[in-house]
Amino acid sequence: MTNAPPPLGAAVRHEFALADDFLTVNHGSYGATPRPVLAAQEEWRQRMEAQPTRFFAQELPAALRAAAARLAAFVGADGEDLAFVSNATMGCNAVLRSLPLGPDDEILCLGHVYNAVRNTMRHVAAERGARLVVAELPFPRPDHADVLARLDQALGPRTRLAVLDHIFSSSALVLPIADMVARCHARGVPVLVDGAHGPGQVPLDLAALGADYYVGNGHKWLMAPKGSAFLHVRRDRQPGLHPVTISHGFGQGFVAEFDWTGTDDPSAFLALPAALDFFAKLGGPALMARNAALAAAGAEAMAARLGTEVGAAHGMKGAMGLVRLPGARLPLEGAAGQEQARSLRRALLAASTDAPVNAIAGSLWLRLSAHAYNEEADYRRLADMVETVLAQTSRLPPASSTSR
Repeated sequence: MTNAPPPLGAAVRHEFALADDFLTVNHGSYGATPRPVLAAQEEWRQRMEAQPTRFFAQELPAALRAAAARLAAFVGADGEDLAFVSNATMGCNAVLRSLPLGPDDEILCLGHVYNAVRNTMRHVAAERGARLVVAELPFPRPDHADVLARLDQALGPRTRLAVLDHIFSSSALVLPIADMVARCHARGVPVLVDGAHGPGQVPLDLAALGADYYVGNGHKWLMAPKGSAFLHVRRDRQPGLHPVTISHGFGQGFVAEFDWTGTDDPSAFLALPAALDFFAKLGGPALMARNAALAAAGAEAMAARLGTEVGAAHGMKGAMGLVRLPGARLPLEGAAGQEQARSLRRALLAASTDAPVNAIAGSLWLRLSAHAYNEEADYRRLADMVETVLAQTSRLPPASSTSR
């Protein structure tokens, strides 16, 4: 007999240290770590401070590998092919900075790529005389065929690496990553998957996926402490790959180099097994499905309330939803559009909620998230707050009493 998962939504909110006076519908940015996981992290810190030399010299190496093995089992990998990094961007940096590139070589990415990773690619390409190629996607509501067609068109004889998001941060689209990896490999192009939002939002089997490199965060959908992420590297791609910080393990192999890059607080990594336990307690795969359904329902309801549309079609939705905000479609491009988006997000923060706003395809789009502590009432409350903020910023007339 198996234990049924506990009630979710408001019934489980006490497990998180979230402020009662703030509407949290943005798990996707920084996550929210449950109290039992924070307690496990604190136990590791106490062990570390009880005798630092003994901990770092004798306890930490085996503890890190045990945590890596536990996480690897969850994502369908071998623990010896997985190393910890502080965040997914750091993992992307390690791969990109280790990449042998020459003049006129190309790095390929898709148009909604995370800006920090885009900047890393720009930096590496400029440093080596290479070129960044960006494959733009139709938006909103692209389908798998659209994505694969744009990828095929952008792959070329000089493509040395394809950097593919598993789930876009800005537009929340869940991409057909297995088909994308296969298309790249058929053309002889290695793949770095930026899976910052993957672990805990969608099921993972990294061995079956076969990507050359996969980075993922633990602090987002797995609810691990901040500073816990991983880099998975296929065995044949590990030679020549180095962490961003070169240290004592240089030249001694993938695990040796990444496991020790200098004195740091490793408790976020070591608490990952506790996060996996808590994730399983809340339902594991059932929790992922529930979160995705809740995000889709919340986005659809908000779009109907605002008289707009959602950004993702069926088959490309996860535990985040994207809703177009009302107002004329404007040429919102570059810095001007993003400044409007940032201004609106600041107004939402001042109203005691947080939902990222981005300028995409000439409109402002709001991203909402769903996790264990959320429920349908949260998105009705969010719609109220968005309508109020938009009215205050002159983007929407005040709502009538019948609009609810």
